[in-house]
Amino acid sequence: MKTKGDHPSKLIEGEDLPPVIRTYYALSQLKRLLRQGWLRCDVPAERCESVAEHSFAVAILALFLARDHFPELDAFHVAKMALLHELGEIGAGDITPFDGISPDEKERRERESMIESLRDLPGAEEYRALWEEFEAGETPEARFVNDIDKLEMGLQAALYEREGLEGLDHFFESSARLVSSPVLRALIPKSRRPK
Repeated sequence: MKTKGDHPSKLIEGEDLPPVIRTYYALSQLKRLLRQGWLRCDVPAERCESVAEHSFAVAILALFLARDHFPELDAFHVAKMALLHELGEIGAGDITPFDGISPDEKERRERESMIESLRDLPGAEEYRALWEEFEAGETPEARFVNDIDKLEMGLQAALYEREGLEGLDHFFESSARLVSSPVLRALIPKSRRPK
């Protein structure tokens, strides 16, 4: 996995720190972990978004779009879920469909990573439950955050394309194919490159 540096937890080994600070350092790995799918499409590492940047963008979109277009959803609940939806990647990494890892194995690794990352945090059960809810995808909120996750991918592809990067067509196509809400699907940008 391509990252911006060593896992921050390694930098505090042996230190006696409060659980919330230890958890903060574990979560800081997401600021260093680059989104591997973009790297596979030749987005330069120095321009590639991190998993934390992606999670922030998903959370902001979820908060704004839930409030303005989906009043039946609890906007705060979906924003929390969106912030936490990539916790499994702290230790598992950003596994892509091209890595040859089965969906079951990916889920196992991410669940194990999420549990380990939150193990000392007071109130961790609530955060684990939000992550589990997202992974199960059975509630309206979880399906909404999943759609926002895919919408954000299309928006990021459009941003990269506007910056002059090419070869991102499959991200637009995946976003359009995977977003189930017609309201959100209408927000997915199209590639600006002529076919």
